Amino acid sequence: MAKMWAGRTSGVTDSVADDFNSSIHFDYKMYKQDIKGSMAHALMLGTQNIITKKEAETLIDGLQTILDDLNSGTLEFNMNCEDIHMFIEEELTSRLGDVGKKLHTARSRNDQVALDLRMYLRDETNDIINLTKDLILAVTEKAEEHKSTILPGYTHLQRAQPISFGHHLMAYSMMLIRDVNRLTDCVKRMNVSPIGSCALAGTTYNTDRVFEAQQLGFSDIAMNSIDGVSDRDFCVELMSDLSILMMHLSRFSEEVILWSSWEFKFVELSDAYTTGSSIMPQKKNPDMAELVRGKTGRVYGDLMALLTTLKGLPLAYNKDMQEDKESVFDAVETVKMCLKVFAPMIATMNVCKDNMKKAAQEGFINATDLADYLVKKGLPFRSAYKISGQIVAKCINDGKVLETLTLEEYKSFSPLFDNDLYEDIDLKTCVEKRISQGGTGLASVEKQIKQTKEFLNQ
Repeated sequence: MAKMWAGRTSGVTDSVADDFNSSIHFDYKMYKQDIKGSMAHALMLGTQNIITKKEAETLIDGLQTILDDLNSGTLEFNMNCEDIHMFIEEELTSRLGDVGKKLHTARSRNDQVALDLRMYLRDETNDIINLTKDLILAVTEKAEEHKSTILPGYTHLQRAQPISFGHHLMAYSMMLIRDVNRLTDCVKRMNVSPIGSCALAGTTYNTDRVFEAQQLGFSDIAMNSIDGVSDRDFCVELMSDLSILMMHLSRFSEEVILWSSWEFKFVELSDAYTTGSSIMPQKKNPDMAELVRGKTGRVYGDLMALLTTLKGLPLAYNKDMQEDKESVFDAVETVKMCLKVFAPMIATMNVCKDNMKKAAQEGFINATDLADYLVKKGLPFRSAYKISGQIVAKCINDGKVLETLTLEEYKSFSPLFDNDLYEDIDLKTCVEKRISQGGTGLASVEKQIKQTKEFLNQ
């Protein structure tokens, strides 16, 4: 097949080199953006009288029929074409003749591919933002349902202090809100039009780059034509943001996996989001959470692949930059897949409240509150800390918890203990006493939930 770029060379490449050079097997995903970009380009050419208005209308109508045919399946992609841009242009020329050849006036494939990629990733990023908001809503609703459910809070994976399960879940909502904000901010820098930069130096035609950018919903244009065709910061930034998002999903997955184990049994995942064992009939495996945890490394790898590709490239465009798309497409698709399964997995998750409370009691996580009780009675904190530690040791030795130790046993450690002790070390009281902003107290958790819902309704 003759190449559109034939002229200086014969346009004939070795078949293996042809396959190696081709990108249509992955950049076909951008066909909608390529066609919409070309329609805006044709409109600009006609408006600026670079081509006639009738020619512009003919080009736009021809592009619309190609878009309709691709959407309906009437037209199939020709995988023998070098890339999606050549496929669209060749199809247009075969339908319109010489008029079709005028479409590429005042642009290069260099700025065309940069345009398509920005438009495609802008659309995909907005989808990811919406999917992340769906997950935030699922997590927040589950938190609201369990804003008073007692859970042992951990540090060093050791039971530390009593919190509510709702408070713990809202920590993930906060992470995900930051992810949404990062992605939203990323779109702002992505939403800059490179079209009109041409190969690298601009064009001699009297184009209107701002008009063309506005037609495509861009907020600005690339102010340097070399940067316009060689910039892939927006890809790196997006993949960095997606890596952070996946880190959050992976941390959440790790806890879901632990919580659903028999050793914890804090939650039970719906059958719809687990699998069984091929040999052990008793198993219920948290495979979806494990896959999310595993796919995090994949997204990290996509980011590192692109950073490594870009690190030594001279200006302006180099064919190495074709490697941007497979990495960023894979990262985008992986994140979308993970988000689509994660939200319903959390929404359908059953919480085992009694197991959580029992674990909290057996972990002596109200020992700090026991020490605080003595401090309020006038004992120095370090002395109170030591007595509380001795009481915990006795409970462990006697097979008791702080709530079941008798008052007489308490008084054997300090005469300051009285009947009001049991109310003070009750786990529910311990949680409610954390009244500081952002703490685990009920009012604080309700405020976090309220603010998160307001964020989602913006």
